[in-house]
Amino acid sequence: MNLIGIDLSWQSAKNTSAAAVGLLEGNVLSIHDLRDDLNSVGAVVEFVGAYPEVEGLAIDAPLIIDNVTGQRSCEKELSRVYGARKASCHTSNLTLYPDAQSVELASKLAEQGYAHLGQPEISRWQLECYPHPAIIEIFGLQERHQYKKGTAVQKREGQVSLASLIKQLTDSPVLQLIIDDALSHYLAEVEIRLKRGAALKKNEDALDAIICTYIAGLYTLGTSNAVYGGVEDGYIYVPQTFCLEPGVVA
Repeated sequence: MNLIGIDLSWQSAKNTSAAAVGLLEGNVLSIHDLRDDLNSVGAVVEFVGAYPEVEGLAIDAPLIIDNVTGQRSCEKELSRVYGARKASCHTSNLTLYPDAQSVELASKLAEQGYAHLGQPEISRWQLECYPHPAIIEIFGLQERHQYKKGTAVQKREGQVSLASLIKQLTDSPVLQLIIDDALSHYLAEVEIRLKRGAALKKNEDALDAIICTYIAGLYTLGTSNAVYGGVEDGYIYVPQTFCLEPGVVA
């Protein structure tokens, strides 16, 4: 089955979104397509529609927002667990995002039959994920992996390190990850170190999309997880499975 991971820009007029497509066969997930230039919700929906056999999507963005102010309950719950590990949530509410494009995307997907936290092999599904705590759990890290903040040099170093971790999933006993050769430049150290400005940001988005697709694969396999909140007022799915080979230290 095809699975899609989406790193959605909350403001696509300013930033683009990235989406990766993976084919799941047994416990092998093969990423075979990736776009880092999707500039609207419509573009994302069109990308998803190009793969009619997509069973599920993991999306890094708040898909359900009904609180007027403050944080969603799921954001508070997750932050209580991961705050000390520097992986707290951003705040989303109707005052900050009265017409959130993420909610628009979730609604359009629901119209196409993608149910929130739907059951794999029973229904098409979508789920909200958050790469920072997921990366902590998948790779057994002590705290949030730093690849988004700081100077350009620090961001490049963080992406190089994250790419190295992702490549180790090739031998995962839980879910093997194979990246198509045509997409390998997103993980190549020499390529990342050459990137500047918008190109560096797009590479970050691409890495997030790959992580989101991997999260979708773990969800499909039914591995250990935690769900903060619920479909009534917002939720965040976080895998709770160490995915590297036994004895490997990230």
